[in-house]
Amino acid sequence: AGFLFVIVFLLSAVFFSHLSTEIIVYMILVAAAMLTGFLDDCAKAPWGEYKKGLLDLIIAIMVAITYLRFNDNVIYVEILSASYEIPAIVFAILTVILVWTSINVTNCSDGVDGLSGTLSIITLMTIYIIGNIVGVDEPHTYLILVFCICILGYLWYNANPSRMLMGDAGSRAMGIFIAIAILKTGSPVLYIPVAIVLILDGGLGLVKVALLRFLKIKILKNTRTPLHDHTRKNMGWSGSQTVVRFAIIQIMISVATLYLIA
Repeated sequence: AGFLFVIVFLLSAVFFSHLSTEIIVYMILVAAAMLTGFLDDCAKAPWGEYKKGLLDLIIAIMVAITYLRFNDNVIYVEILSASYEIPAIVFAILTVILVWTSINVTNCSDGVDGLSGTLSIITLMTIYIIGNIVGVDEPHTYLILVFCICILGYLWYNANPSRMLMGDAGSRAMGIFIAIAILKTGSPVLYIPVAIVLILDGGLGLVKVALLRFLKIKILKNTRTPLHDHTRKNMGWSGSQTVVRFAIIQIMISVATLYLIA
């Protein structure tokens, strides 16, 4: 289903949005992230972690190059009402880390009916409000609404018990779109609070595996990852309870973030 709703989004963007060169490149990269996930889903033998990670890295580099081609290398910290210009190469490296992380934590959170889509909509709508507060160009904020509507169409069938599964095609596309959306606000640091549940749910597992594999360090020995597995299998939450409670946590943090920057 991820393939379908991303295609619907891309077609909607073409027919109903004002497409600048920058937006066109971003849409191509969203399609690329979707296709890597789709081809992996369809492969007889799943692609290895390193192959997928490398492809994500290439896509993230392209996002960084595109962003710096059309935008400055200034980071705004809205809570402090301050801005900081950093070297372009450092900005590019941080952007690559942001995009790669967003793709993978969103992908890892797709394990409970409706969870990844619900959290992504909350995150994107928070970014939409931030964009209106800081004055992001209307075509970019409009595309956030279009993307959320496409996810809602999918969630209609993915609500527990699910009749459609997203697959990597959808979750990877959502991840890269979230990263692009927060970059366009000029305040990429806000990705942490507005996507904190996605980060913790999907990211802790990535950190846990990386530390064990490369440094032989064991952390969170008694915690299953992704966290949605821990809540269901260790804490006894149902799938619906996990989705609703994770959503409540993210909504509260998003509201607090908006209150602080408004």
